[in-house]
This record gives sequence, structure tokens and C-alpha cells, in this order.
Amino acid sequence: MKWALTAILVFLVSLVILSSGCVSSDTDDGSDGTYGDEVETLEYQGVELTPISEQRNNAIKGTQRINDDTYLLRIGGMVDNPRSFTYGQVTSYPNVSKVVILDCVEGWGFTAKWTGVPVKLLLDEAGVQDGATTVIFYSEDGYSTALDLDYLVDNNIILGYKLNDVTLPQDRGFPFQLVAEGKYGYKWAKWITGIEVTDEPYEGYWETRGYNNNADVGGPRFG
Repeated sequence: MKWALTAILVFLVSLVILSSGCVSSDTDDGSDGTYGDEVETLEYQGVELTPISEQRNNAIKGTQRINDDTYLLRIGGMVDNPRSFTYGQVTSYPNVSKVVILDCVEGWGFTAKWTGVPVKLLLDEAGVQDGATTVIFYSEDGYSTALDLDYLVDNNIILGYKLNDVTLPQDRGFPFQLVAEGKYGYKWAKWITGIEVTDEPYEGYWETRGYNNNADVGGPRFG
């Protein structure tokens, strides 16, 4: 009887360890600056970058898990040729790298190197129609936000797929996060799955809850 109780106890302890994630793994979690076979860059063009492990992060429904093998980025609305891009197609376009500060409306922020494809390039592929003014970004978790077309084009805004030279981690918005420089963090949509072009204003998840739709850093946060 004693041996049976001991076996049950061992089983329960093992179950707790497994469920808590306290097991060894061959996969690096980035705590030491490495992600698989990728090493995080912590300085770029003389600028000190915030390590990913120290970057704060918000999400309305927790981390979304997207499979890059089945992923499609759909672009529609006021375009001549609605498109669906695979992850590989998007990342095969000429990329841009830039150091950008993400400023959260809550008062915190971080500095990072972002690498990605210009939104304008993808919109040009779809053929934006005359009269379009607004671009809406939809995310896997139901999140959405919108920005002026002119802002996206004039500032060469990118869909980021690398962060500090590391493939965008799942909890950071893989496969793509909008690098909305000069805008508060609620415009930096993560886990982007759809883009819609329109000629009407649009209020997204946080904007319908009172946050300012322009979201300019240093500007009003509400209303």
C-alpha cells in the first residue's frame, strides 16, 4: 500500500512540474539574448536598444499563435486587385530597417530596431483606388485600428517582422506588427491578418473606448 501511495505522489509531482513548464527544453526563450539560432542585436547605428526581454507588451486576448505555413495576409477594400500574401511572399520583398521608439499611452516605452516591408509597397501591389483615405489593420485576436493613408506613405511605415534582428516572437505579434512611429502603442497592431482600404474614417478597438483616433505621441490621449 505504501509503494502505491509513493507512486501516486511521484505522478502528481511530475504532473505539476510539466503543467508549470518547469522542464528542460532545447528551444531558447530569449532570456539570454538568443532565440533559436538568432542572436538579438542590442546596438544599432550608435543607438542602444531595449532587450526584448525588458520590453513591456500589451494584448487584449493574450498571445496569438499563427502558423506561417498556412498564414495569409489579405488586402481588400478600395483596391483594384484584392490580394492574399503568404508569409514568405511578404518577407521576400525589399525590407527596411529603422530604430523606432514605441511609446505606450500608459506612459512607458522602449527603443528597438525594426525590420519589415513598407506598407505602401503592398498597397501598390493591390492598386489603391482614387479617393481612398484610410487604411484599417485587422488582427488575429479581433483587434483593429486605422491610420491615414497619407501618414503610412509619407513616413514609409513598415510591417515589422524582425525585432532587434530576431524574427518577431509570437508574443510580440508574429508574423507582423505595424511599426506606427510617432503614434501611441495602440496603433501598433500585432498579429496582423488583414488590411482594408477605405474612404471613410474608422475607429478601432481602443478608439471606440475613448482613445484619440490620431494617437500622435505628445498629443491628446483621449477624445
